[in-house]
Amino acid sequence: MTKLSAALLAMALGGAAFAPAQTPNFNQGVDLAIANEQALLKELRSHTPIAETYIQNLEKDADFGAVPKDDHYFLGKINLSEGVTTNSFIPKSSMKTHAWEIFTHMFSMKYLPRGFAQMMLIDGNGFDRAHYNFEFVRREFLGDVRTWVVSVYPKKDAGRGRFIGRMWIEDQGFNIVRFNGTYGPKQSATDLYMHFDSWRVNCAGNLWVPFEVYSEESALPYAFGVRHLRFKAITHFWGYTTADERNQGEFTNMVIEAPSVDDKSAQAADNSPVESLRSWEREGEDNVLSRLEKANMLAPRGEVDKVLDTVVNNLIVTNNLNIVPDVRTRVLLTTPLETFTVGHAIVISRGLLDTLPDEASLAAILAHELAHVALGQQIDTKFAFSDRVLFDDEETLKKFRFARPQSQEDAANAEALKLLENSPYKDKLAQAGLFLKALGNEANRLPNLIQPLFGSKMAGGNNVLRLAALMEKAPELQTKRTDQVAALPLGARTKLDPWNDELKMTHTRAVPLLSAREKMPFELTPIFLHLTYQGQPDEQVAASPSASGGS
Repeated sequence: MTKLSAALLAMALGGAAFAPAQTPNFNQGVDLAIANEQALLKELRSHTPIAETYIQNLEKDADFGAVPKDDHYFLGKINLSEGVTTNSFIPKSSMKTHAWEIFTHMFSMKYLPRGFAQMMLIDGNGFDRAHYNFEFVRREFLGDVRTWVVSVYPKKDAGRGRFIGRMWIEDQGFNIVRFNGTYGPKQSATDLYMHFDSWRVNCAGNLWVPFEVYSEESALPYAFGVRHLRFKAITHFWGYTTADERNQGEFTNMVIEAPSVDDKSAQAADNSPVESLRSWEREGEDNVLSRLEKANMLAPRGEVDKVLDTVVNNLIVTNNLNIVPDVRTRVLLTTPLETFTVGHAIVISRGLLDTLPDEASLAAILAHELAHVALGQQIDTKFAFSDRVLFDDEETLKKFRFARPQSQEDAANAEALKLLENSPYKDKLAQAGLFLKALGNEANRLPNLIQPLFGSKMAGGNNVLRLAALMEKAPELQTKRTDQVAALPLGARTKLDPWNDELKMTHTRAVPLLSAREKMPFELTPIFLHLTYQGQPDEQVAASPSASGGS
């Protein structure tokens, strides 16, 4: 049995992780939730998921209520084996001093549980009846999941850093799937406890893992040396399993029928020099992509890549490009807006994909990277040597850099415009230009969103560096008009499975905007997930006839 399947079986069958034979009363349900929470904490100690926190500090605005004025970014791994600790992927030297001090403060064990990472746990030390009181509030559906809503607050003398708020307990396995509130009580003027809304998702059986945390403060009186700090932030967790573990599971499930095996290659016996060169370049490309996926930075191939492949293929076919080997697309799971090429692979960040308003804008962004490929602007093939991808995950940003000289970027801009003019998107490029105008409009205020992790910048200050000529085709950017949507909020297009890193497109309803405040280009928005079970159980557990009853 693989480590992955063993973990799932343990969570599905072991300890308290099972649906009871009959519906428990309120106190029994809370006890099951407490036991499941302890089992989850034990399970999480064997994993080191990625934690990505993006913060937007806000300022008052007469038209929009509050708008971002600057931002901060953190990317690292969470280790729960010795409390909540983090290992940053981002070198300290590349971060602004103020931002680094904030994250050191937030993630340091000295200040727990004030950090955003701690918000994945309702209480990592003493979540039990000895420290907490529980009161039934109501029943409520979160998507397809039926829950009990329970008020939670610490008992007198329970100590500092205890959770105060509400939790949602799903009524089949009795796991906590959401908790909303803060920590407390404050015992000194220097205590800083932020409000947050923490969500979990069902991965398999009775396993619900921390997924996203939204935090917001409208008027902290004094924090981090700043008076009246207003901010909103989202922390994403993913990468609970590694690509090696997932591949091992796929390997053990492989079935090979001996009579159908053909061990002869269809190609000629010998490669030409050109074919050898292409194979060498492809090997380096494969090594980089595999290493990024192993580090949980790159989503495995899936339905989103098929959408991207279709757009790229539209550009290739209408321009009669003959590119060998084939161009393929991949999605980087991080928030900063960027694209880059690795050989013939076009990589786009999830954050950029989420904020693009339409297919024409997506085509423009992909056309720029396709132009690099069409122009033969290859990257260094040093990664064809496999020893060069043998390093710790935390070294990924130091080892991989795919930024290009500005001369190559300029050449790709010119070539991309030609590709777009011959494409099915040629009459819709005004929207792409409008997106770039919106990007330039926010670049100064959101430098960490615009700063790429691996590739070249799309904007420098308020100067758009990517396909700036398209802005000439665009109408005037009018931020107060509800019928002009230049860019979407972060998280608008895709949804992620944090257990296996699979990325899918969201299916949302078109909602008419009531005011320009609801456009929120490039902004963080509150989380309200449509929760579901992975696989329907054989029997649905009926709702308790009296959830507020005693034991």
